[in-house]
Amino acid sequence: MRLIIIHRNENCKNDGRDYLRFAVTNHPAANVVFRGFAEYSTGWKEEHSFLHWLPRTSITETSYAIPREWSVNAGDNQYQDKIVTYTNQISLPEHIINLSDKKKEWHVVSNCRFFTLIRENTLERVLRKIDADLIAINADPGLLGERERVRLTIQGNIAGFRRHYADSANICPLPDDWPALLFMKPGVFRKLLTGDSLPVSFPEIIEKCRAGNLKVCAVNAAGWSLDLEKENGLLEFFRIVLEKKPGSKFMNDKSFAIAKDARIIGNVVLGKNIRIGSKSVIAGPTILCDNSVLAEGSIINSSVICSNTFICGEHAIQNRIVIEESQQTRGDQERGALELTRPLIGSGNRFRNWPAFSYARFIKRIADIFAALLVLILFAPLIPFIAAVIKLTSPGSIFYKDTRQGLHGKEFHCLKFRTMITGANRIQEKLRFVSQVDGPQFKMADDPRISMVGRFLRETYIDEIPQFFNVLLGQMSVVGPRPSPESENTLCPFWRDARLSVKPGITGLWQINRTRKPMKDFQEWIHYDVEYVRNLSLMTDLGICWKTARKMIDNFISQF
Repeated sequence: MRLIIIHRNENCKNDGRDYLRFAVTNHPAANVVFRGFAEYSTGWKEEHSFLHWLPRTSITETSYAIPREWSVNAGDNQYQDKIVTYTNQISLPEHIINLSDKKKEWHVVSNCRFFTLIRENTLERVLRKIDADLIAINADPGLLGERERVRLTIQGNIAGFRRHYADSANICPLPDDWPALLFMKPGVFRKLLTGDSLPVSFPEIIEKCRAGNLKVCAVNAAGWSLDLEKENGLLEFFRIVLEKKPGSKFMNDKSFAIAKDARIIGNVVLGKNIRIGSKSVIAGPTILCDNSVLAEGSIINSSVICSNTFICGEHAIQNRIVIEESQQTRGDQERGALELTRPLIGSGNRFRNWPAFSYARFIKRIADIFAALLVLILFAPLIPFIAAVIKLTSPGSIFYKDTRQGLHGKEFHCLKFRTMITGANRIQEKLRFVSQVDGPQFKMADDPRISMVGRFLRETYIDEIPQFFNVLLGQMSVVGPRPSPESENTLCPFWRDARLSVKPGITGLWQINRTRKPMKDFQEWIHYDVEYVRNLSLMTDLGICWKTARKMIDNFISQF
């Protein structure tokens, strides 16, 4: 069950214009608003823009609460029958209350002021992990993945950059007013009612929860919210909804009087009794409400014209909501388009992608599995012996696990046989000044942190055998860029986004081609990683595997 509450705008801070009230009192703008909230979603996925609500509500399970003094004009009984008007308390019909009792899933109360977009998996994670009867959720774009944050020192100097690859959510204090989304566990909705009425005041809701010993929690989750009481927010909302499901143009409606040489382009929704003059141009997404008249030569682009409005001849309106006649001035044209920000959706614009059945995504994975199984089977008799030698020659664990970033920045534990003494990371910072390579990595001849057995394992590459378990788990590939931690990947965004487009590899182009020239190692690292991602192919991988095998044999022989 889902209840959408449209609240009064008591302050009306938008130059005296109540845009949300306009939207639900003008047909067919009201239909677009109701459709957007009933059929649209809170979250997106990469390939099809948006996902469905949680829980998956239908139009029949969605109701709208609207101030009684508003003269709502939905014009469509599909939505008109779902509207409940209120003054101080929202009096709900019995069938809505009964529906909340029957549904064994989360119920949602939405604040219609905000059109909120949150990824479905983020909502699932919040609802699954937080133990509360009511969860108030607001969207925070600062918590979205694929973002970089500048980290500053106390003096205000740039200390570095931190990149977040995954969406996150944070517990926060309860808001003073209605959140964008309020999720309720089954059976909780009825406890908030006084008879058949729900309080309009959010603080009153919280008081009822405390009186009934209900757990309440507030969360800021990664996402976007459009403020529909602001002109640019409402325009962006109309654009999103009309993009998903274009509106009909009603070109055969007998109440229309549209000149033959008038042009209607894109997603345009027309109300009743529309008059469009000669040589006029209407470009979508645009909504012309009932009884609108556009004189000869009018140009309307990405705008909404309210009911009973006359647009003067040869007048241009772009990215505007025309509520009253006083707005119809030449200054609207000079004002130009509003700068609307479209939500950043998905990560396809940062990483390189390949078709599902290409070599990079399909054949390479199959080859990785076969190669990993073959290597692990061949070395299975030696693994216990290697483990015993490591354990007997130096204190500490047999395996070394370090957090690295894989495909699209997803973190995993990279496995290797331990080749260093315990506490090697702490010692590294003290030795940083003698590092023989540039960039974020560290290397020095005769590294005192490496054990005697570890030096042999490194030179023969035997220490990397456990990484084939990472390959089997799909975290790594046999061939690819070197697996690196986040601290290294943050230093060069172009290189990082290229190398994280593929899974890291046990061997790679940089590993076999690096020259180790002083102060050029990091440059070569960037060059070869980008070149590999750009030219990824079966022949490239086979060539790298062949050169790696030759290098391993030569290094193994040189140890004796």
